[in-house]
Amino acid sequence: MATDTATEVFEEHRPVLMGVAYRMLGRVADAEDVVQETWLRWSAAERHEVRAPRGFLVRITTRLALDRLRQLRARRESYVGPWLPEPLMTDFGPVLPDGAERAALAESVSFAVLVVLESLSPLERAVFVLREAFGYPYAEIARILDRGEAAVRQLAARARRHVEERRPRYEVDPAQRRDLTERFLAAATGGDFAALLSLLAPDATLVGDSGGKSRAPLRVIASADKVARFLWGAARKSADDGLTFEFLELNGGTAILVRSGGAPDTVFQLDVAAGRVQRVYIVRNPDKLTALT
Repeated sequence: MATDTATEVFEEHRPVLMGVAYRMLGRVADAEDVVQETWLRWSAAERHEVRAPRGFLVRITTRLALDRLRQLRARRESYVGPWLPEPLMTDFGPVLPDGAERAALAESVSFAVLVVLESLSPLERAVFVLREAFGYPYAEIARILDRGEAAVRQLAARARRHVEERRPRYEVDPAQRRDLTERFLAAATGGDFAALLSLLAPDATLVGDSGGKSRAPLRVIASADKVARFLWGAARKSADDGLTFEFLELNGGTAILVRSGGAPDTVFQLDVAAGRVQRVYIVRNPDKLTALT
C-alpha cells in the first residue's frame, strides 16, 4: 500500500518534474533520465519525513538537472552546426483555457526561448525556469538550490535581463500559426516559389539542426529570398522520396513532421509575427526525433 501511495504521489507530480527537467536540458531523453533518477531517490527516501512531496521532488529534479546540464555543456561546444532543442510533444488540452496562461506556458517551451536559455549559466537557467515558468517564490528557489535569497534574486534579475535582450518577440496566436504552417507546407510541397516567398518576412531566417548526422544547413540562412530558395530546392529534391507529412503540436505550437518510410525524418516549426514567417526551424538530427516514432 505504501508503495502504491509513493507511486501515486510521484505520478501526480511527474508532469511538473518533466517540465522542469526539459526546460533545463532541452532534450527529452535527458529529462526522462533525470526524472527516472528522481523516482529512484524518492522511492528510497524516508517519505514519512517529507512534509511537502512536490517541493522535495522538484528540489531533487532541479539539482540532478543542474549536474546533467554541466556535463552536457562540453558536448554542445563541439556540436556540428546550430543546436536546437529536441522537439517535445505538447498538448495542453482543456486543462488550460486559451489566454495568457496558455500563451506563457507555450512560450516557455518554444524553440526561441530554449535557444536563448542555452546562453545562460546553469544556475541562471535553473532560477529562470523555476521563477518564470513555474512561478516559484524566491525563498523557495533559494531552498531548492541551497543558495541565499539575495543571491537568487540577483541570478533571476541577470537571467531575465539576458533573456529579454535576446528573446525575439513572436506571436503565439494558435490559429494564425496553424494557418501559416498549412500554407507554408502547401507552397513548399507544391513548388510554388512565389507563394513561399510571400509568406516570409524580408529578414526571415532558417536554422537547421542535424548534428552532422543528416543533411541540413551548417549555418543560419538569412533573408527571405535565400530561405525560400533553400526550401524550394530541398522540396524539389525530395519530391519523389515518398515522404508523408502530418501536423502536430510541438513545443507549444503547430509543427510539421515529415516521415520517410514511416520513420521520423524532419521537423519543421515556424515563428510568426505580423502575419509573416520570421524564422524557420528544421530538426533533422535523428537522435532528436526518436520520441516521435
